[in-house]
Amino acid sequence: MLNLENPILKNGELELYLIIVKFSEIQTILSSKTVGIAGAGGLGSNCAAALVRCGLGRLIIADFDLVEEGNLNRQFYFRDQIGHTKVEALRDNLQRINPELKLTIHNLQLNTHNIPKIFAGVDVLVEAFDQADQKEMLIETALNLWPETPLVVGSGMAGFGNTLALVVKKYDKLYICGDEKEEIGPDNPPLAPRVGIVSHMQADVVLEILIKAYGLRIRLRNK
Repeated sequence: MLNLENPILKNGELELYLIIVKFSEIQTILSSKTVGIAGAGGLGSNCAAALVRCGLGRLIIADFDLVEEGNLNRQFYFRDQIGHTKVEALRDNLQRINPELKLTIHNLQLNTHNIPKIFAGVDVLVEAFDQADQKEMLIETALNLWPETPLVVGSGMAGFGNTLALVVKKYDKLYICGDEKEEIGPDNPPLAPRVGIVSHMQADVVLEILIKAYGLRIRLRNK
């Protein structure tokens, strides 16, 4: 076991110590940040879990749906939560990761009228809807309301294989994660691997935005 109180570190312990210190710096930055997530399905639930594991301080999550058996192949829920509201089930799961998480949930359907109140003041907003019309509505509303607030969108993650096509594209404050092509349909269902990759790409973009804002020197991909 690494003894952080011992000033003399054995071989290999220095690298581990530096990793722990760097992660502590990241947690300190994220602990004061607020991220909004619109949707608590495959993208939203998994993105939220990743952010909480990294030390995010506050989340605001909105969704109106219930957990169904068909969700369990890709969403961060469990069989005994079937029939529960997604936001309440996700709250319980996230608090098992970090009981001190500040979490605000809204069990409602988002629209142009309630989005301004629910997500006002977030540092980053994540779009995590299933339906194209909902995605379009949220993107247009958010960009009009908060043109300087980063918006991280998921587009194209259905099916399986061809994971190299899953990329991040940046258009000013808009970030699009996915291949922008493989949409959900009867012959192209959403499955855990690709949905998980895109949801974690979204979480990674959020981290990069928040960490870069503090100028923390850490190995990040070039934009």
